[in-house]
Amino acid sequence: MTDEMNQELSEMKPLEMGEVVDGTVTKVEEKHALIDAGYKMDGILPISELSSLHVEKVSDVLSEGDTLTLKVIKLTEEELVLSKRAISAEKAWSELKESYENNETMEVEIADVVKGGLVVDLGVRGFIPASLVERHFVEDFSSYKGKSLDVKIVELDEENNKLILSHRAVLEAKEETKKQEILQSLEAGQVLEGTVQRLTDFGAFVDIGGIDGLVHISQLAHHRVEAPSEVVSEGDAVKVKVLSVDRDNERISLSIKDTLPGPWDSVSDVLSKGKVVEGTVKRLVSFGAFVEVASGVEGLVHISEIANRHIGTPGEVLSEGDVVKVKVLDINTDDKRISLSIRATLEEENRPSKIDPEYSKETDGNSGFSLGDMIGDQLKKYKE
Repeated sequence: MTDEMNQELSEMKPLEMGEVVDGTVTKVEEKHALIDAGYKMDGILPISELSSLHVEKVSDVLSEGDTLTLKVIKLTEEELVLSKRAISAEKAWSELKESYENNETMEVEIADVVKGGLVVDLGVRGFIPASLVERHFVEDFSSYKGKSLDVKIVELDEENNKLILSHRAVLEAKEETKKQEILQSLEAGQVLEGTVQRLTDFGAFVDIGGIDGLVHISQLAHHRVEAPSEVVSEGDAVKVKVLSVDRDNERISLSIKDTLPGPWDSVSDVLSKGKVVEGTVKRLVSFGAFVEVASGVEGLVHISEIANRHIGTPGEVLSEGDVVKVKVLDINTDDKRISLSIRATLEEENRPSKIDPEYSKETDGNSGFSLGDMIGDQLKKYKE
């Protein structure tokens, strides 16, 4: 019997620290499994050496009879400790380094949601910090467990067993690719649909399908705009015209104004030569005053047409903001020019009214005299 045991022991293969062996699960306990690796004693596979991720019970992962490839991590006369996690990690680090160097994208399944981010199993434990999950803020990550995400490696440190992944980096790379495609396709003169993203003092930024362009405050409307919020709000769907594209600096100039009907398009419906209208003095210049006679439409009152007397400067008579009556002297919609006159309206107001024919007749007996009697003496003097 002793000879048979000695023979069996002599047939047992010797083991060394770090050696890779194949073994069969002979028994599964709650916190470890026993492994027949062809050695003189069964090896122990602790629950902590099963996976890079947390395992609640060994039976969740292993069953008796399973065949495994394991690494010897402790070897004494009394104990043989094996690791499945070490085998997976060695292979994983090699593949992960290659992926990291090539900036590759990989698909992972979220194994667990922990404080501060998400955990994945790639043969080693990978961690996606909360700030690197999405481009937007996420308050609750509970729905991410079991979900597949495309990620890139942003930090790899095998020595410290550290692997940081980012789904956000994948999303941003896609957005950048899309942005470059849009930049290359844009041409001045194109009319596009967009969404107002944010407002500033100097204009509005509009998303035109993955890239923002600026609508300067002067391009928001045909009339003067003091603040962009007077015309648009964040989230508004707007139509814009591309004014220019600077691909090198990724700057796009847009116009909302150029997509809207101009105030001059319908000016002939409300204004005509000889018509008297009310207007607002917008600007005073050395040679006259510009008066707004319709929304966005200004005409010039030349200095000679401001008053019925000689003036040195328009400011002697007018101030910006004054509401005045003006007569249309000439209108040229093609050149967008209107000549106006304040003087003409003053002359018409001061011109004596035509004598009512009724007063040229003799009145009834109550008065005793006619209009002829009243001016007769003057007519005689004129004839003499």
